[in-house]
Amino acid sequence: MSWSRTADTERRIEWERSDGYARVTARETATGDWAVALDRLKQAPDGAAYDHRTVDDRDRALAVAEEWLAAHDIE
Repeated sequence: MSWSRTADTERRIEWERSDGYARVTARETATGDWAVALDRLKQAPDGAAYDHRTVDDRDRALAVAEEWLAAHDIE
């Protein structure tokens, strides 16, 4: 499956998996850190998953998101 960017602003980026069962979000927090979250529904072929990480900046948030996109892609 492929991922597509569904939101892309200076403070928030979202990706949704093509099957609609998984989403990754990276967003700037009120403190200036960045929160990255993975949410995969229990109905997904690969089962439910949730992960969350807070990092110092946008570049690191994008790196975490890219790791998760690759790790949670399905064929």
